[in-house]
Amino acid sequence: MTYRSVFHPTLFAGQTVIVTGGGSGIGRCTAHELVALGARVALIGRKEEKLIRVQNELGTALTTFHVCDIRDELKVRQTVTDILLAHGRIDGLVNNAGGQYPTPLENISAKGWDAVINTNLTGGFLMARECYTQSMAARGGAIVNIIADMWNGMPGMGHSGAARAGMLNLTETAACEWAVSGVRVNAVAPGYIASSGLDSYPPELVAQLKHIARKVPMQRFGNEAEVSAAIVFLLSKAASFITGSVLRVDGGVPNARPTWPLPSHKRSEPFDGFELYEMPQALRD
Repeated sequence: MTYRSVFHPTLFAGQTVIVTGGGSGIGRCTAHELVALGARVALIGRKEEKLIRVQNELGTALTTFHVCDIRDELKVRQTVTDILLAHGRIDGLVNNAGGQYPTPLENISAKGWDAVINTNLTGGFLMARECYTQSMAARGGAIVNIIADMWNGMPGMGHSGAARAGMLNLTETAACEWAVSGVRVNAVAPGYIASSGLDSYPPELVAQLKHIARKVPMQRFGNEAEVSAAIVFLLSKAASFITGSVLRVDGGVPNARPTWPLPSHKRSEPFDGFELYEMPQALRD
């Protein structure tokens, strides 16, 4: 197994990190980088077959997998207990699980709203709370919440934007409340990332995606390894005086302005750290 991380290969030796949404995309990539850096990783997801595939990629000696719907409070509590029984400690949590679907506000039902809010906000809160109360309150740790480029609103995905903004505020609150226990809480906000989740979008949105890089000052999509590197940094001791912060990984999209044309260029080279990465089908041709 190889992962071309920029960090020292023993950075997380002896540590256990939970990665939710670990069966695909950014979660899978982050799990690979953490294992390459010496961590034991507990993968969480709803689909067992995906978790088994990633565990087999990583090696069963360094990973466990736990099928869990993070929206289920009792299941989250038991899953964190199970992870402590398997690993003895929890040093880090990557709150990565999430999902949404594109639709304008007037077409979002209460059921659809609740599903997205519960997945992207409530579930992350439950995971963070249980990791804190069952382990981190006594021994410290680091939490990284994955949000999104939701600055100035998210037209077409208002339910997700509201949830992600809530998660940022939760991050800032927890950073203050839990500092007394030696727990740091930060967020990473990915922008347009060429991850497997893009293949779940409808054809009309996929057609737009093929041209959306023109709106990025760096004129390209990011990749999973570029997000993972940000997550790993915030989990590490190098970020020991950083808490309550959000690290954008978005190629500068929020800084673009209608008054400033974005010239086409190829000056931004991606960091290709994950050898198993595959371009999503939505962006191929």
